[in-house]
Amino acid sequence: MATATHCFALPSKLKALSLSCVPSSVQPKATAATSLSFSFSASQNGFPKGLLSISPVVMRPPGRRDSIVCEATPSKKADSAAKRARQAEKRRVYNKAHKSEIRTRMKKVLEALDVLRKKPNAQPEEVLPIETLIADAYSVIDKAVKVGTLHRNTGARRKSRLARRKKAVEIHHGWYSPSPVTA
Repeated sequence: MATATHCFALPSKLKALSLSCVPSSVQPKATAATSLSFSFSASQNGFPKGLLSISPVVMRPPGRRDSIVCEATPSKKADSAAKRARQAEKRRVYNKAHKSEIRTRMKKVLEALDVLRKKPNAQPEEVLPIETLIADAYSVIDKAVKVGTLHRNTGARRKSRLARRKKAVEIHHGWYSPSPVTA
């Protein structure tokens, strides 16, 4: 029995694929082609792209099945592509941390301003600790814009949101009165 094996590209998540050929001496004469049975085991992580290589196993005595073992191996990326992937992952983690810090700082400022707004007998001196929180938030936003994590317009919009909310609280308590617009 002559068996042809081939190697071909297979985008797959297979770790191993096993094919078994039943020799024609064991098969009924009604079927002319050799039947193949196969099984595979998927890897935990899987391969995004792989190559399937097929190699025949040592011939067994007649009446036993011959088997062909196939393994999916990851295709090698070019070194520059692998480096770009590593850099992109490093940047993604770095940017995620910066954005998380920005959201946390903004949330602290907005919550402190809400508490101050709801306080019936608030004093103007109570804004000072909130102003330090705002300064910290501004600093984090400016650094994120500087390194490219945020677009400069996004940074400006977030800083403006904090300033408007602070001014609204000051107007609410009467500590600030907008000057009339002269035309």
